[in-house]
Amino acid sequence: MLRKVLFVVTAGCTVLGTSGCSSVMTHTGPYQGYYLGTRASMQVLRDKDSNWCIRPLAAIDLPFSAVLDTVLLPYDYFRRDSNTDEESPRSRMLHSHQHERATPPKGD
Repeated sequence: MLRKVLFVVTAGCTVLGTSGCSSVMTHTGPYQGYYLGTRASMQVLRDKDSNWCIRPLAAIDLPFSAVLDTVLLPYDYFRRDSNTDEESPRSRMLHSHQHERATPPKGD
């Protein structure tokens, strides 16, 4: 009995811990439109190059991202006129790596 309860609690915490992850990740950068997390989860599910272990997580995340994106609609509406040229942490990191590759190493 205790084992079954422990399994249910662990499974529930896992589902809640991964829920809405796409929505949270997509709202950290500049404004990019509505229902970003839902779109990101759908893109992972449709992409043929997605890893086999990521697809089930995206499928679990999809309904939670849809709910969270709906809750965040007023926030997205408020941000719609913000600067979309503002760089997200991901794009800043990509620019940094591209700059490092383009810069030749200093000689001794």
